[in-house]
Amino acid sequence: MLATPWPRVFAHPDWVFELKWDGVRAILSWDGRHVSLRSRRGNDATARYPELGVAVADHPVVLDGEIVSLDDAGRPSFERLQQRMNLAGGHLIARAVTAVPISFVVFDVLYDGTEVLNEPWQRRRHRLEALPLPAPLVPSTIVEEDPTLLWDLVDQRRLEGIVAKQKGSPYRPGVRSTEWRKITRFRSARAVVGGFLPGEGNRTGTFGSLLVGMWTEAGLRWVGAVGSGFSYASLGAVRDALDQMRRPDSPFITDPAMPKQAMWVEPVLVAMVQYKDFTTSGRLRGPSFKGFTDDPPESVTWDSEGPAT
Repeated sequence: MLATPWPRVFAHPDWVFELKWDGVRAILSWDGRHVSLRSRRGNDATARYPELGVAVADHPVVLDGEIVSLDDAGRPSFERLQQRMNLAGGHLIARAVTAVPISFVVFDVLYDGTEVLNEPWQRRRHRLEALPLPAPLVPSTIVEEDPTLLWDLVDQRRLEGIVAKQKGSPYRPGVRSTEWRKITRFRSARAVVGGFLPGEGNRTGTFGSLLVGMWTEAGLRWVGAVGSGFSYASLGAVRDALDQMRRPDSPFITDPAMPKQAMWVEPVLVAMVQYKDFTTSGRLRGPSFKGFTDDPPESVTWDSEGPAT
């Protein structure tokens, strides 16, 4: 079951709220002897997370949850989890179990000796709380009625957001329902356009994404590629403007992660970008284009626009 994006935090006695975990969604099935783990796309992820192969209950259960790894500050870190996702081979995974510990945050029950999809959320939650979940499985924490303090925590700790769930909602597999709502925390920043990637598919002849940066003492630091947020009508106009600013060499500080097919422009355009967070390598996470500003590009610095320390 999938949550519908929601524009703002709200309070209501018929709803509950929990953290939106920055991890990998998975379905964990326990048949009474063995655990199997499936990703949202249906891929078998059991071998990658051997620590989740624990006896869950004394009867078969199917659980919905999120595989999560915490960073040094105790925040869910998708980057750290990627270290586990990218590993293959028994000895590498065994080493990663210690190097990158994970938890499975459980937020729903789909099967509890019998199928419970049509039961209301609060009854399924009671079933979840009655299960003797062993570590590293842990039930999600629920806040009822008013999520104000939870949202304050999300904002202060720079977490991903919250999910609201209607107490009477059944579990609807494969459905993006308004009975589940996700409210994500986004931030905004200015960024200087220094290049772009050519468009493909329905963007052939325009561009795929803008390459943006922020000024440091060493030069223009690349902070990522912004490919979403553009209207179809604006793509051609933006490409025309980019072509007028073309230059043969990169305006960015050399970065080995820069896409090889990049095309360069004079760093004079300033874009307003909405994003979730910065990665540990200083890239914008989940950036979306909001518009151009008339700010002078030299005012867009890493110190003024980069991640808060």
